[in-house]
Amino acid sequence: MTYTASEKISLRLILVSGKTQEFDFSPDDSASDIAKHVYENWPMNWDEEQVTSPDILRLIFQGRFLHGNVTLGALKLPPGRTTVMHLVARETLPEPNSQGQRNRDKTTESSCCLLL
Repeated sequence: MTYTASEKISLRLILVSGKTQEFDFSPDDSASDIAKHVYENWPMNWDEEQVTSPDILRLIFQGRFLHGNVTLGALKLPPGRTTVMHLVARETLPEPNSQGQRNRDKTTESSCCLLL
């Protein structure tokens, strides 16, 4: 499907160094598609952060790593507006349940202390 400019989703990607760049994507694009596009169109002012493969680029949105098959449409990002995401080079992603387990552990610890 072809999308018009008003249907595209604009992403402002931020590197750990603080450098930013905006890219436009369609709602059908996945995190893997975005990583590949950014790798193939690496901004000139990001030369110091150049990576060797698109496979190690990871997107972070609202504090969570996006797995490769998640599409922008599934995230319900508003078309025609700019959404900010972080872009990091990382070999592996944390397991989806590990963060939830950590949060449950923290809750258990804090509720334990509240009972005292």
